[in-house]
Amino acid sequence: MFAGRPIESRLPILLRTAKLASSVPPPGGGGFRNSHRQMNDVSSAPSESLTEFFPEDLLHVVRENQPLRETLWLGIGGPARFLAEPVEIDQIEKLYTAAREKQLALRVLGQGSNVLVREAGFDGLVIKLSAPATSGLEIQGQKLIAGAGAKLTHAVIKTVGEGLGGLEHLVGIPGSIGAAVVGNVSAEGRDIGSVVESIEIIDEEGKRKTLTGEEAGFAHRQSTLMGTVVLSVTFNLEPKDVSALTKRMQKLWIHRGQRRPSESNRIAMPFIDPDSISACELINSTGLAGIREGDVSLDSAAPHYLIAHENATSDQCVKLIGRVREQVLMQTGIDLQLNLQIW
Repeated sequence: MFAGRPIESRLPILLRTAKLASSVPPPGGGGFRNSHRQMNDVSSAPSESLTEFFPEDLLHVVRENQPLRETLWLGIGGPARFLAEPVEIDQIEKLYTAAREKQLALRVLGQGSNVLVREAGFDGLVIKLSAPATSGLEIQGQKLIAGAGAKLTHAVIKTVGEGLGGLEHLVGIPGSIGAAVVGNVSAEGRDIGSVVESIEIIDEEGKRKTLTGEEAGFAHRQSTLMGTVVLSVTFNLEPKDVSALTKRMQKLWIHRGQRRPSESNRIAMPFIDPDSISACELINSTGLAGIREGDVSLDSAAPHYLIAHENATSDQCVKLIGRVREQVLMQTGIDLQLNLQIW
């Protein structure tokens, strides 16, 4: 994930290509119900399982028993029973309705930077937001309309290039727009919710609606959007000097890149920073930097990062996270909340 040229050397290239949406469809594999059908095997007839759960007009966007580990930063976990990659917003609504009617557990997958899947896999429907319809970035005046599946850093680069300020301090933070808004990601003392004008969602009742930023209930690293499916977000930004914005973005990007573990690409940030102190400072102060559980550890220099070494398992990740939370609570009275979603 961080292999190759340093982040700062790739910045000019990314600035020129920010308007291009990118997606890599996950490969096929085996697992639930012994299905071995590949993603590109378009000639295969739909299985009875697919036709049992999904209407005919969705069968071309849903696959069975699809591996997830290749799309997750930690590279751990088994397959999804069903994986859908909708290419139209209407398909997301239909998928949501089908999952509710058939009582299928449902998860939405963006960039996979804060997801841990157990080796048994996820026995439900995963909707991956990778198509242009769900990951586009459009500038309208001083507003950015971003699909939930768009990369946060791509959104930052695009707005900076257009001379629009308000997101530049979030550059280099991994993940998608949807996940960033649901978790109200923050940096440099400012959260993303402060520039959100509206959010288009599918609510828990399966209804499509638009909420204002105020209705999203943004608070420290949280919102009231959990349990909904975010489709798109409109940001209201401020016109600023392109050169000044670019310099600030470059400085922050280089700084964040230098703080990340360099020995492994399989990393995640398991904890949310508390109000008063960063998770990194908190873990350092309790002597837990570098702590290890099997083939999983916290980085010794940046202990707010969890590293999955070769042969790491989901159980090892969960045990390590539990040990850290217990020790921090005992020593400081602070209950670290999870940034990592465990499926």
